[in-house]
Amino acid sequence: MKIDERHLLQLAAVVEAGGVTEGAALIGQSQPAVSRTLSMLEKRIGERLFVAGKRPLQPTALGRQLAIHGKTILAASRKATETVASFRGGGSGRMRVGGVPFFMDAIVSSVIAGFQLKEPGIHFDQSYGHYGDLINALTAGEIDLAVTPAGTQEISAELVFEPLIPARNVVACSAVHPLLGKKKLTKADFLAYPWVAPLPGSPLMLDLTNILLTLGISELAIRYAGGSLHSVLNYLAATKALAIMPLSVIRSLEQDNRVAILPLNIPQPERMIGMIYRRQSAIDPVNRKFITHLRANLENLSRVVARHEASVKWQFGPFMHDRGNLLEG
Repeated sequence: MKIDERHLLQLAAVVEAGGVTEGAALIGQSQPAVSRTLSMLEKRIGERLFVAGKRPLQPTALGRQLAIHGKTILAASRKATETVASFRGGGSGRMRVGGVPFFMDAIVSSVIAGFQLKEPGIHFDQSYGHYGDLINALTAGEIDLAVTPAGTQEISAELVFEPLIPARNVVACSAVHPLLGKKKLTKADFLAYPWVAPLPGSPLMLDLTNILLTLGISELAIRYAGGSLHSVLNYLAATKALAIMPLSVIRSLEQDNRVAILPLNIPQPERMIGMIYRRQSAIDPVNRKFITHLRANLENLSRVVARHEASVKWQFGPFMHDRGNLLEG
């Protein structure tokens, strides 16, 4: 004999509420409909579910046991209702965010943590990649949001790119590096110290190449490659090495006073850091809520970086001085 789960749910509601009218109201159904269901269920199983003549209603031994099963269904139904309401309000769900490694580790992971303090019901999956990989992942539906630098590349009509912060790069070094005290930097200074290679495929690798072309240098003394953000910072702090790093990343780590910015005005890419997402994704309540949160945090970071740039007396070094002429190396 197969018993309809909906009938068990109605039985559980009546037993819990102590009456048919009250039980029907509990599950949002009419009293006549619930009465018909209970009568039909008794006929189907050939046993009474409630003790005759008792008010409030008292379940029989069988009615009580069947109501226990129905209570499980009722609890699941309530949980499902809460889940739908929470999802529609953006309070539960899953968010898959991918981005360039250094920026994700230094900035976006903290933004996610701050978001979850307010929205603990949202689970995050964080992944890494560079622009091309991230676009492919978005298109394939493998991630919901990408955080990446982007230049003048064309993206498909189904994707949205929101530029939020200039992709300003700087030369990073130890906080006690000898070059920090030098008034005028030369080409020879770049050749005198070892360098950290940017991650393969990273825009920073292209930027380092542009610096070499500007200086007329064929290659630098690369002594360290492939490290994570944490390992690169440790390496810079313990050596006299130099590295091309995003200014926003270094500024976000200002509490780590082991690493400093060399105040050298280097060639800058025509590139912005922003977020890319599918147009359809913005309809999802969870995505929409996190996109708003990330936008606010990156816009605030952009203002912090702009204030820092304005406060530093940048050297034009071996690239150009303020009249735009190349200096001798």
